[in-house]
Amino acid sequence: MPRCPWAGDDPLYQDYHDREWGVPLHHERRHFEMLILEGFQAGLSWFTILKKRENFRAAFDNFDPHKVAAYGADKIEALMKDAGIVRNRRKIEAAKANARAFLAIQEEFGSFDQYIWSFVEHEPVQHAFQSPGEVPAQDETSRRISKDLKKRGMNFVGPTIIYAHMQATGMVNDHLVSCPRHAELGGAAPKG
Repeated sequence: MPRCPWAGDDPLYQDYHDREWGVPLHHERRHFEMLILEGFQAGLSWFTILKKRENFRAAFDNFDPHKVAAYGADKIEALMKDAGIVRNRRKIEAAKANARAFLAIQEEFGSFDQYIWSFVEHEPVQHAFQSPGEVPAQDETSRRISKDLKKRGMNFVGPTIIYAHMQATGMVNDHLVSCPRHAELGGAAPKG
């Protein structure tokens, strides 16, 4: 399969590319998981986080935002000692703050999904990138979402992290047109 080049040759990364990345996501807990994991990825590779994802799920109560929002000092300290995750106090504390903001967004909009997808009018944006160099690290939409999430009290949600969230959750289809997943996820078939 002529995958997007970033998928490399590791089976874990290829499986993520083939079955998850770019697929429109409409599941509350998975949105929360991806936001938190992408925040932890800041300064690291996504592959590092992907390899630790099951450890993160166990450590963060399967990303139940209600549980994460209620974390106390003892739980924060336990997470700081958990070698199976990225042990960064600022990111761990941000997960708690982000859980609280996530719950407030759910309360205001009925669901986080309703909120986040409204920025793309509830339809995936279909790009037609030919090469990896064309794929942006952020765009105007990710900057608007980032600004709004920060206003609501979230951390580690800069425009680049949010654009990664948009890619991962299918809000944008950034598979290259040469990749079969591009057309499978609604992109126009390549010409020629």
